[in-house]
Amino acid sequence: MKLRLSGNLWRHRDFTRFWFSDTVSQFGSQFSGFALPVLAVLSFNATPLDIGIITALAIAPYPLLGLFVGVWADRFRKRRIMVVCNLGRMATLASVPVGYVLGTLSLTQLFAVALVTGIFSVFFDISYQAYLPILVDRGDLIEGNQKLQLSASGAQVAGPGIAGFLYQAIGGAFTVAADSIGYLVSAIMLLSVKKDEQPKVRNNADQAPDFFAEMKEGVEVVLGNRYLRMIAGATATSNLGTNMVIAVSSIFALRTLRFTTAEYGLVGSIGAVGFLAGVLVLNRITTRVGLGRILALSISMPGVFVLYPLALLGYPFAVLAGVSFIVGLSIPFYNVNQISLRQAITPDRLQGRMNATMRTIVWGTIPVGSLLGGLLGNYVGVVDTIYVGGAIAGLAGAWIALGPVIRLSRQPQPVES
Repeated sequence: MKLRLSGNLWRHRDFTRFWFSDTVSQFGSQFSGFALPVLAVLSFNATPLDIGIITALAIAPYPLLGLFVGVWADRFRKRRIMVVCNLGRMATLASVPVGYVLGTLSLTQLFAVALVTGIFSVFFDISYQAYLPILVDRGDLIEGNQKLQLSASGAQVAGPGIAGFLYQAIGGAFTVAADSIGYLVSAIMLLSVKKDEQPKVRNNADQAPDFFAEMKEGVEVVLGNRYLRMIAGATATSNLGTNMVIAVSSIFALRTLRFTTAEYGLVGSIGAVGFLAGVLVLNRITTRVGLGRILALSISMPGVFVLYPLALLGYPFAVLAGVSFIVGLSIPFYNVNQISLRQAITPDRLQGRMNATMRTIVWGTIPVGSLLGGLLGNYVGVVDTIYVGGAIAGLAGAWIALGPVIRLSRQPQPVES
């Protein structure tokens, strides 16, 4: 397995359009992802609990709706779902600058925007990961995931820094508008992709579809597979701890350390430089270390968040940037490898439900972590919350190390569709 910057998919017209669509939305989402919590802190004097609620509302649709959406994604055409979701997110985010201009923008509206955007996102994300194995050949899945992760890293490198400076120049509400425009462009590009699933036609002799039976099958394919089960546990644990830290990180940086929005955005960009570095050396290191070992190591790396409070002793920017770089470096090692593994060992007809079940489990701990982090930040303090969250995140690798995944040296052969 080697880095495929010059692989087959450069000549795949539909994939390149799909990739461009993803790249545009990835860059745009960095703007709103940065601006919404900062807007809440600086304009509405948000507490740690308020920031936790914003994050929780954005993610809550995944555990609440994910299993249902997985069945729909396997029943209907995924590209059409993605287009509708991008247009919905565009309109929802556009309400922020409109509310600002009209003088009606409030913290309550930010809560509502986070929730509605999250609902559209759960439909989009489950359809998105299930569509890639249909769009490209199974042998090109790793290349496709690498290219998509490369776009994500590029957005994360440039996005937070640009968003921070843009916030200072035009304010948070209009920074969110940039994301709204990005979703419109992304939807247009998705419409230009010609490859689509064939409509599912049921013969009269076929048994009527059973929604809950199909949902159960998706749950069983994850919980009944020893690899998927351990990956779900590891990712859920990491998300729990990491989001406890995220719930208080903006307050720690902007209030405790007195960072400017530009400095805070630059910390995120430096972390994304680590992400980009991880994408570029991913295959070389994975081949040398082994698939299972690199998964265990990379999912444990967010444990370095426990070093954040060292910023109180001196060199605060260097401390936060260094931790951010290490965490960013670890993300592609875990994400590209575990997503490719999941897609390879799951038949096409179950991709949507498998992704939905995984999302329900692994994203279900995000709102819990956000709310828990916000509550702890309010009542025991921001620094202690960072210690607890970082420690939990660092324990995630135990799921990989103590299960069968650690014994995998390379990606398995894809299953038949």
